[in-house]
Amino acid sequence: MDLLNNFSEIVIEKPVDKIIKQIKELISTGQLKAGDKLPSERMLSDRFGVGRTYVRDAIRKLEFYGILKTLPQSGTVVAGFGITALEGLITDVLELEGTDFHALVETRVLLEINSAKFAAMRHTREDIVSIANALTTYEQAVKNGKDTVEHDLLFHLKIAEASKNPVLKSLMLIVTPDILTYFKENNVCEGSRPLSALDEHYKILEFIEKRDPDSAEEAMREHLSDILNFSLTKNKLINGG
Repeated sequence: MDLLNNFSEIVIEKPVDKIIKQIKELISTGQLKAGDKLPSERMLSDRFGVGRTYVRDAIRKLEFYGILKTLPQSGTVVAGFGITALEGLITDVLELEGTDFHALVETRVLLEINSAKFAAMRHTREDIVSIANALTTYEQAVKNGKDTVEHDLLFHLKIAEASKNPVLKSLMLIVTPDILTYFKENNVCEGSRPLSALDEHYKILEFIEKRDPDSAEEAMREHLSDILNFSLTKNKLINGG
């Protein structure tokens, strides 16, 4: 027996991750409530003992996931939607097992295919520009070998915005980030997958722009088939299927 297998890699948390954890904890415990204003970046930087860049990056990420929002001339405040997500509407995907995880992925697929269909039916020219810009950013990350998780999510959220259904977008914000984080931490989307996903993204955008809802829906379904199959396999393994 190889004793080395009993040891685990030590992961050193980055300052941004530590800041995010502190803010999430304060929200989860009710010390920060919806509408509460955060101290300034300078004050937070002094309190955390880190550079303002780390604070700014942490706030940006929490805004991205709908936990914080920055209001013009008012500063950064806690968003009510983020609290709902934190309080366990969907639990951390790392704690989900078997059918729960598969159900989460299955829900994402249902949301996404309808998002693409409605976007093809309802989009404006500005929506197409926003989706295309998100796709360009994703493509640059792929070609530079950088992490693509956030860029991938942004592309899909821009499609949800184009669907003109704010509830659909809100549900995606709850469900999707945890799934993508799980895939990232378990190296599910390594290798050539980001490159093939890029081609699939372009196909989805093409059908949306052409106002072809049936093809857009099918292209999104095909795009997400890999993660659906992965979650189904995981489900069977855990449940002895």
